[in-house]
Amino acid sequence: MAFTNEQLERYSRHILLSEIGVKGQKKLLESKVLIIGAGGLGSPAALYLAAAGVGTIGIADADVVDLSNLQRQVIHTTKDIGVKKVISAAETMKAINPDITVNTYEDFVDSSNIMDLIKDYDFILDGTDNFPAKFLINDACVMAGKPFSHAGIIRFKGQLTTIIPGKGPCYRCIFKEPPPKDAVPTCKQAGVIGAMGGVIGSLQAMEAVKYITGVGDLLVGYLLTYDALKMEFHKIKLPARGEGCAVCSDHPEITELRDYEQPTCELKL
Repeated sequence: MAFTNEQLERYSRHILLSEIGVKGQKKLLESKVLIIGAGGLGSPAALYLAAAGVGTIGIADADVVDLSNLQRQVIHTTKDIGVKKVISAAETMKAINPDITVNTYEDFVDSSNIMDLIKDYDFILDGTDNFPAKFLINDACVMAGKPFSHAGIIRFKGQLTTIIPGKGPCYRCIFKEPPPKDAVPTCKQAGVIGAMGGVIGSLQAMEAVKYITGVGDLLVGYLLTYDALKMEFHKIKLPARGEGCAVCSDHPEITELRDYEQPTCELKL
């Protein structure tokens, strides 16, 4: 693959990095990343992955843009109110970088379609805002052997980890089951500072870039938490992949995907 003069200029700051260089940029251009959720986390992640030259980016979300989204979902603008989020996101991504291909999926992700969605992608980003979706994404990615980034935000706090099936604990190793309905407040109830999505979503994009290019240390086996009020990051070592995990152990209890009742906007810290 030969770079055009425009590509050499566009990606020059990457190519200058000894850890990335021409070889790493080619890997990015040949890679495929799926983002599930075009909201507070998916927005900044999509922007940075598009700008970085990830060759094919899928984005899945069934919602439309509304006014309350714009405080944190920076891929959308006021003119996009009422437009499908994936359409708005794709337009912005292509405007940033016409090099890339953007695949849009205007459906709710559930147990009936997630395996088809993730099968052609190298890395998955969980940008969803509820426990049922996060458990579904975890279970599907573990079953399919797909690496993914989990993240969540609420109020002034955020968290993320990277899960590579077979190489560290999965989401169910940490959080066994979704909490009871109404046990955890939603962002709609508790609020969320807009820039929190930018901080954590950008870190998800960084994990994807590192995975694709093979540089640095991923958050496999660690949970990174961020408290914006205290301006503190903590990197917490997680237990090893549990023999008793219902989905990723050598003898899993869960062998088929299931859908849970769907509240919205969560974080369990």
